[in-house]
Amino acid sequence: MLVGYARTSTVEQDAGLDAQVRDLNAYGCEEVYKEQVSSVGERQQLDSAIKSLRKGDKLVVAKLDRLARSVRHIGDLLETLESKGSGLVILSMGGQQVDTTTATGKMMLNVMGSVAQFEREMMLERQKEGIQKAKADGKYTGRKPTAMAKADSVKALLATGMSKAKVCQQVGISKASLYRILASA
Repeated sequence: MLVGYARTSTVEQDAGLDAQVRDLNAYGCEEVYKEQVSSVGERQQLDSAIKSLRKGDKLVVAKLDRLARSVRHIGDLLETLESKGSGLVILSMGGQQVDTTTATGKMMLNVMGSVAQFEREMMLERQKEGIQKAKADGKYTGRKPTAMAKADSVKALLATGMSKAKVCQQVGISKASLYRILASA
């Protein structure tokens, strides 16, 4: 049986999710699990898809980045699938389709996964260099202050005897932010 998994990081990416589901259905997936959650968050639908697999089944994804963020993560997922007697199919990976139930497919996945991780690490290095240069040129000041910028207002309202919940509501911050402000005092 072919079990599809589609994921986007945010709910605003409906078109991307629809395109993945379309591709998975066109490939012949009998079940498609889909979710809109960050890859670093808990992915309940992915867990459900993997649990539903039986020996001989294949998990199908449109692209590798919809499934895993690192070579280690894809390795862990492959180990789980292999322990169940299942495989993985990636419909589009560098213009190629990859099926890990074949030796060539496993090799291609390892090579392409390593290249993808290398590209991401290089991009992060370039980003870091760009930020350092912008800081040196005085063009980058970092993230705008959030709740900490409201610390004086928060402290003044608390000094009047207003409850913490009311202060959070009035200033527009969370309780966690309020406690961070109090801890920094």
